[in-house]
Amino acid sequence: MRKKGSKTAGRHPTIEIYTHFSSHCMFRIFPTYPIWATNQIKSISHYNPSDSSPSLAASLTLLSPPNPLSSSLVDRRFGEYNSSIESRVSGGDQLKIAEGNSPWLRTTNNHVGRQFWEFDPNHGTSEEISEVEKARENFRIHRFEQKHSADILMRLQFAKENPCNLDIPQVHVKDEEDVTEEMVTNTLRRALSFHSTIQAHDGHWPGDYGGPMFLLPGLIITLSVTGALNAVLSKEHQREMCRYLYNHQNKDGGWGLHIEGHSTMFGTGLTYVTLRLLGEGAQDGDGAMERGRKWILDHGSATAISSWGKMWLSVLGVFEWAGNNPLPPEIWMLPYMLPIHPGRMWCHCRMVYLPMCYLYGKRFVGPITPTVLSLRRELYSTPYHEINWNHARNECAKEDLYYPHPLVQDILWGFLHKVVEPVLMQWPAKYLREKALSTVMDHIHYEDENTRYICIGPVNKGYNGSQLWDTAFTIQAIIATELSKEYGPTLNRAHMFVKNSQVLEDCPGDLASWYRHISKGAWPFSTADHGWPISDCTSEGLKVALLLSKLPSDLVGEPIEARRLYDAVNVILSLQNADGGFATYELTRSYSWLEIINPAETFGDIVIDYPYVECTSAAIQALTTLRKLYHGHRREEIEDCIDKAARFIEKIQAADGSYGSWAVCFTYATWYGVKGLVAAGKHYNECAAIRKACNFLLSKELASGGWGESYLSCQNKVYTNIGDDRPHVVNTGWAMLSLIDAGQAERDPTPLHRAARVLINSQMENGDYPQQEIMGVFNRNCMITYAAYRNIFPIWALGEYRCRVLRSK
Repeated sequence: MRKKGSKTAGRHPTIEIYTHFSSHCMFRIFPTYPIWATNQIKSISHYNPSDSSPSLAASLTLLSPPNPLSSSLVDRRFGEYNSSIESRVSGGDQLKIAEGNSPWLRTTNNHVGRQFWEFDPNHGTSEEISEVEKARENFRIHRFEQKHSADILMRLQFAKENPCNLDIPQVHVKDEEDVTEEMVTNTLRRALSFHSTIQAHDGHWPGDYGGPMFLLPGLIITLSVTGALNAVLSKEHQREMCRYLYNHQNKDGGWGLHIEGHSTMFGTGLTYVTLRLLGEGAQDGDGAMERGRKWILDHGSATAISSWGKMWLSVLGVFEWAGNNPLPPEIWMLPYMLPIHPGRMWCHCRMVYLPMCYLYGKRFVGPITPTVLSLRRELYSTPYHEINWNHARNECAKEDLYYPHPLVQDILWGFLHKVVEPVLMQWPAKYLREKALSTVMDHIHYEDENTRYICIGPVNKGYNGSQLWDTAFTIQAIIATELSKEYGPTLNRAHMFVKNSQVLEDCPGDLASWYRHISKGAWPFSTADHGWPISDCTSEGLKVALLLSKLPSDLVGEPIEARRLYDAVNVILSLQNADGGFATYELTRSYSWLEIINPAETFGDIVIDYPYVECTSAAIQALTTLRKLYHGHRREEIEDCIDKAARFIEKIQAADGSYGSWAVCFTYATWYGVKGLVAAGKHYNECAAIRKACNFLLSKELASGGWGESYLSCQNKVYTNIGDDRPHVVNTGWAMLSLIDAGQAERDPTPLHRAARVLINSQMENGDYPQQEIMGVFNRNCMITYAAYRNIFPIWALGEYRCRVLRSK
């Protein structure tokens, strides 16, 4: 492995396109291509934006052998797209799992968890192609009511490969009818039978992990400025990307930060540019492009795009770097003892701004093509050469402004822009700039190489899924039903995936110099190749490994060795903060006041790694489960950790009894809060926090039964029902699990019976559950899809209800 500061010869660009299963496009593509291209760029001369020559491409040194993105590579990876999608009558797309024969791919475990779509011109009958086209058209027609893909293409494929022949009749509970154990058991068997058919052969459950609208533009802009767009993406790829973007245009002509969000300049500006780079004309899309441009101009033009958008447009050459607030790479050379050092920031934050620093320091601009020149006219109401770029630095559309800059930040950026940057751009201070850029590039390479070029995501490359996370939840849901013996093969495959997904080694070199935490024994959010250790993922991985070890090995496979469990415990214990709480990837390394310099107007709570109830609760649950089976292992440390963590959960509870951070929102975090306290040995009668949490949840139950929480709860931090007060199967599942754990059945089971009725009656004819509103979030303001939740949590809640409510009755 390359040592810090050394050079690596022969580094190759790795192109990895992960797909999300969509009915609105034949294959939605998610990038893990290095979207800032900084690991591709070794020598970039300063480019004069006024020069319209496209010769800048010649100054990019792509570290690859001749023609690495040749059509042969694309054909092997993505299939041959030779015929028009609109007109072909044969050929189809297949979901591929745990495959990767390309020499450009790197893996630690034979690509376990990898998922992508591949077009095969010889696959599929005309009837099957017609079925896909019908699904896509149905999505287009109803795109404003149902904005999620619902994994329809994936489900169509699995329905053919793994038919679910249910001989159990669908259950419907009438309003005046009691819910019986037989009704619940039949519903569970139907749900589990279906969910088993959409499990991949490597043991995980594939699914859509989409939602944000600003990730795909990064891929397209990068491929455009590096001249690789048409080499990497076939015309059919590009056409389907356009279909996806058109399908998610809002009625007002704009695009949102995420698929359910209101239109923003960030979403609209980047999407409009992306469509233009993909070959769409300014009048194309049956008026869609004109409506998009009108939205941009009506809301202040692209000068009002948020800071991340300014950066992307600057790289493309349709925005001036003078219109960006400074991101000096020299910050990486500050002493680590300073609270503002990037190494003390949340890893997602520093990994986003790491390559941004490089691009800003280089003032990189791609080739000025005719399309770029045209965009300079289309995006602004003022002639490009007359725009006041200094004023544009702090301009942001009100639709984008979630976290307004405080005055101190404007003063800081102004000082850096007017005083510091002019000095650093001149000799002799320019020597410091070059040294800083070299340091930043070393960190970029380290991240690329130690994640097999996937990177932490979701912004700097694009998260490659939620495979481990969903699988761990699914295992717990199945075990909770007490029907494990009937679904042994499903659990066996899932167990295999969990074992294959554990991170077995720390990253190489001096971890402190790379600002990395230990990872040996951890579980990641997605795949072992991703590799970043996460506190709650490690805890959930450890917990299910322990739960599965209690089941017969001839049913679920051999348990994980004790030494690997101990490695996971070591990671968990190492991640507890002094206040007892657990953050996400690392210890909390700096102070919450640092949020005052959060430059991202669109997101909140991004600067440091805050401790969360979800991460803390997961750690408690894992350690208490381990304590029962390995009670002698680090006993005192574990006891102390659990006690401190429980006190933290009690301390951070809101006055109304709720918790709220990740997912949507209060129902989810309150479930974790209650579950953690119960696991720590707390009880409803003697724990005020549990009582307050239960009262909070009961106060939000809908009159029709169940719970339905809107993503607006995340944005506004005020509990908000879904429109028309409709229940959501996932929120209902979380609330049920909380109340069952807290002993609600002993006090008044009526709310649980009503909620169970909602879940039973929501089940579809084939045993699936419907795709409803979005249920994931990051940084308060951007939503993300967890497609498997709609299956997992009704199963889990009804399983607990069957065994702990109906049976106890």
